[in-house]
Amino acid sequence: MEIKWIIKSYQSLSTDELYAILQLRAKVFVVEQNCNYLDLDGYDKEAFHVMGYDEKGNLVAVTRIFDKGISYDEAAIGRVATAHDVRKLGIGKELMRESIEAINNIFGKQAIKIGAQLYLQRFYESFGFKQVSDMYLEDDIPHIKMLREADQ
Repeated sequence: MEIKWIIKSYQSLSTDELYAILQLRAKVFVVEQNCNYLDLDGYDKEAFHVMGYDEKGNLVAVTRIFDKGISYDEAAIGRVATAHDVRKLGIGKELMRESIEAINNIFGKQAIKIGAQLYLQRFYESFGFKQVSDMYLEDDIPHIKMLREADQ
């Protein structure tokens, strides 16, 4: 599957792009994971959004990326989501590679921190992230903080 990657600041997003981002995140985090939480946390306005579109123009993958000092002392990747029908096709790996590259290109090469769902620890380790916290619950889902050093 060929994915078209687009990276935009919040201010550059069209209303249709923002709607698609929020819709995909709601499908994944609220409906699939049965998690009632406030997705609109105010941080989208501070982020760049990495968006992956399939051949039909559907948004199938998204993250938001931050420079250091916004979400953590380090740069950050968050709200990592892929559409259900593209999972197991390697799109999540492409999304993470694109997100790391976007941080390096936009903010400069630096350490990156994430708050990862515990069951995805090995996935994130494959990109050089290492666990740096004990397990904690976020919205009743086990999470860990993970850090990827700048020299990777």
